[in-house]
Amino acid sequence: MKITALEIAEKHNGTVEGDENILLTSLAKIQDAKKGSLSFLGHPKYNSFILSTKASAVLVSENFKIKNSEETTLIRVKDPYGTFNSLLIEKSNQKEKDNTGIHHTAIIDFSAEIASDVFIGPYVVIGAKTKIYSGVHIHSHCHIGSDINIGKDTLLHPRVSLMDKTEIGERCILNSGSIVGSEGFGFVKKNRENIKTPHLGKVIVKNDVEIGANTTIDRATLGATIIHDGVKLDNLVQIAHNVEIGSNTVIAAQSGIAGSTKIGENCLIGGQVGIIGHLVLGDNIQIQGQSGIINNIPNGTKIQGTPGFDFKSFYKSYALFKKFPDFESRLRKLEKK
Repeated sequence: MKITALEIAEKHNGTVEGDENILLTSLAKIQDAKKGSLSFLGHPKYNSFILSTKASAVLVSENFKIKNSEETTLIRVKDPYGTFNSLLIEKSNQKEKDNTGIHHTAIIDFSAEIASDVFIGPYVVIGAKTKIYSGVHIHSHCHIGSDINIGKDTLLHPRVSLMDKTEIGERCILNSGSIVGSEGFGFVKKNRENIKTPHLGKVIVKNDVEIGANTTIDRATLGATIIHDGVKLDNLVQIAHNVEIGSNTVIAAQSGIAGSTKIGENCLIGGQVGIIGHLVLGDNIQIQGQSGIINNIPNGTKIQGTPGFDFKSFYKSYALFKKFPDFESRLRKLEKK
């Protein structure tokens, strides 16, 4: 990274206060920054660091006020954190561009179709009739099964597993240890024996999806498990067979969704949430962390608790619950009288 304060300001519709020609070579948190670093102020609690930071330049909001900032160049932009995030993305993309070619240890079936600019790292295995499109980066020790499609500019970090018939869209990111297309968890009880249900379907992951480290998405019994455009899954999320997740929904770590549940668009689901199977959850819902969902949820609802119910009602009930020991003590005193 080599860029001046002025170049950043011009690119992000900002203005410079200080040395507009100062050269910036790295990105850093404001408290850890050194000479040559660019940092940002995105929260008021960090404002005091502007007086002690060693950063050569700091992204600040358009209305940020400070005295005696001569030692640090300020780049005023509408959204400092958003601008800093854009720079992080650019740096990450440049790093990926430096990876080229197919490593000699990769094992690739002769029937696989691979675009000329795909990067394939050490010890990657690619099965029959798989198609990998332009700009894809597959890092070391990934397992890519048969009859798989991977769309343009998708990134697979090390040790990702894509099982047979999986479809991955464009510009997706799959983090290390994630498994897409694993066998679903289904059994039929017969004479006290659990008879395994074969899962013959597939997983469809559409465009701009991110899948966290060690997250698993099971293939459908029949048909498809579907993850729509823009969905973001944190680490250690479990998506069961035949689940469908609507566009731009975000699910935090350690949450689990049981089979055949449908989740709408633009939902926010906190960490350690459990959702039983065969439910329909609407659009624009919010589920607080550690909630347990056992009923359908209408559009635009905010839920908390186990079993989950309306967020405001939950906190009213919780306020009373905390007072129960006091209520019991007062009641015993009244009974003695």
